[in-house]
Amino acid sequence: MLLLFTSCSRGEKVFGEAVTERDSLPVLATYDVNTLISDSGLIRYRIVADEWLIFDRKIPSHWSFEKGVYLEKFDENHVVDADIKADTAYYYDNDRLWELRGDVAIKNLKGERFNTELLFWDEKTQRVYSDRFIRIEQVDKVVTGEGFESNQSMTEYTIFKPGGVFYFEDTQAPTDSLTTEEVEEGDKPEELKLEEE
Repeated sequence: MLLLFTSCSRGEKVFGEAVTERDSLPVLATYDVNTLISDSGLIRYRIVADEWLIFDRKIPSHWSFEKGVYLEKFDENHVVDADIKADTAYYYDNDRLWELRGDVAIKNLKGERFNTELLFWDEKTQRVYSDRFIRIEQVDKVVTGEGFESNQSMTEYTIFKPGGVFYFEDTQAPTDSLTTEEVEEGDKPEELKLEEE
């Protein structure tokens, strides 16, 4: 019995392989984020996100905002000159490049609203660009197109393949028009004709 016990205790221990590649694990995971980012001593951005993961060993290394992100970009006087919201975002820190995906919505200092599904923001060149469908809601019209390029404040931009310009006015219905509640069941016309102005 003593011999049997001794032989069992001398067996080799089995270990799992060590994790040598950490590229699939974030170095930092932060939740319910609301933070300011500075560059050269000046506050440049405010980031709000449910989840912020930093992958320093991935190639290329990047920050990941898989659950969406809201960004505010500040000018030198700490005035918000653009705000951006996206379903998913990646920031490639070595290239200083943002990749925004999903429902991307931007509002610039002039109050114009931009909507697209893919957007890149290059901090080095201070350019914003996309090759996807873009919808820009201006004060008096909506402009659409396929692909665009802009400065990072979204105030000077070029649409590469414009698809349409739609003008609209903020007018009320004339006082002599009828609403659906005013037309009784027996008075409904069989067919309505639209007149061109």
